[in-house]
Amino acid sequence: KVWDAVDTGCCLKTYSCHSCAVRAARWSSCGRRILSGGFDSMLHLTDVETGKGHIRVHYSPLFIEISALTFHPTESNIFICGGFSPEVKAWDVRMSKVLRVYKAAVQQTLDILFLPEGREFLTSTDAVSRDSADRTIIAWDFQSAAKISNQIFHERYTCPSLTLHPKESVFVAQTNGNYMALFSAQRPYRINKKKRYEGHKVEGFAVGCEFSPDGTLLVTGSSDGKVFFYNYHTARIIRTLSAHKEACVSAIFHPVLPSLLATCDWAGEIKIWQ
Repeated sequence: KVWDAVDTGCCLKTYSCHSCAVRAARWSSCGRRILSGGFDSMLHLTDVETGKGHIRVHYSPLFIEISALTFHPTESNIFICGGFSPEVKAWDVRMSKVLRVYKAAVQQTLDILFLPEGREFLTSTDAVSRDSADRTIIAWDFQSAAKISNQIFHERYTCPSLTLHPKESVFVAQTNGNYMALFSAQRPYRINKKKRYEGHKVEGFAVGCEFSPDGTLLVTGSSDGKVFFYNYHTARIIRTLSAHKEACVSAIFHPVLPSLLATCDWAGEIKIWQ
């Protein structure tokens, strides 16, 4: 569904291209197409105006669910996707062709994050053992498909979402330890042990987090339905909103109007906040 979020709040159009639930969707950089994937193992690139699909690809007969999608930051025709599979794949939408395959000994990819300039990217996975967090966050070289590092996060928690700071070379990982961890976005991707954003709850939900456009705030949902605003520099909670009755799984700033925030909950409700 595509909505008018600022004025009327009405649903403008519904695209019925998938046969099962949609798990992930992303706007293209031009804003004219939507890339989506879901439980039917299909990838669709849909034209917003016509509703027609440019690509319609069955990921693989063994692929159960596509759970993470992201476009390359500088190559608008390339995207990466992953899900319930030990593989993450880079695709070229012009040819509907797989460019590279990134393999790791994991069952599921939870999120994908490109680092600045797109030469490297991170994947968060479900690979957590009793004794270590080997492969919980993996850094990849985009061109060679080689692993740069799989020893980034050493605590025994999965990280359902990753977000990059808009101005500084750092990224944040949401963890199932009910806190967000701060890392350097440059090799060797060291964790900042002096700064931790805690107070909200994750409790197994895929709770998303994001920086404000100017990088001063870090916002996250919470499993108790609240939204938390943290000061990026001090890691202190600035404000909380009692946004939803169900778990708040995402909170995202408007890319052009920074005073607008969209939140959504586990029950399917979306709210726009001023």
